[in-house]
Amino acid sequence: MTHSYTSRIVWTGNRGEGTASYRAYDRTWDVAIPGKPRLQCSNDPLLGGDPGRMNPEDMLLSALSACHMLWYLHYASDAGIVVTGYEDSPVGLGDLTPDGAGRFVSATLRPRITLRPGADMTEAEAIHHRIHRVCFIARSVSFPVTCEPHFETEA
Repeated sequence: MTHSYTSRIVWTGNRGEGTASYRAYDRTWDVAIPGKPRLQCSNDPLLGGDPGRMNPEDMLLSALSACHMLWYLHYASDAGIVVTGYEDSPVGLGDLTPDGAGRFVSATLRPRITLRPGADMTEAEAIHHRIHRVCFIARSVSFPVTCEPHFETEA
């Protein structure tokens, strides 16, 4: 079955001269999908972007993490494992070539998961190793994605 996804990107960085010169415009845009809140974006701060705005690298890493989380919650529910808290602080490593071209070389997800007492910890850990076979985002990237989960039990 084929799925279709759409987006709308609106460049907001025209200062009045368009791209008359390299320094004449801002690297800002909005993700403006009808019916959803606008997301103001900029390029990577390493390239002069606004550090207060999301950049494509932030969004890719966040998409990986969110996809993993959603599958984890699904599989945990199926296994009778009650998750009461989940947060992740993923780290993506990028590489730049001398000509300025870049790419992700790896990503590490580091979820902190809170479980109800009595959860099967072996199964809670094992779920992470099944997710990358089904996660749409992880299956779509060409770099390794690893997971280093930390579990806590509700007090």
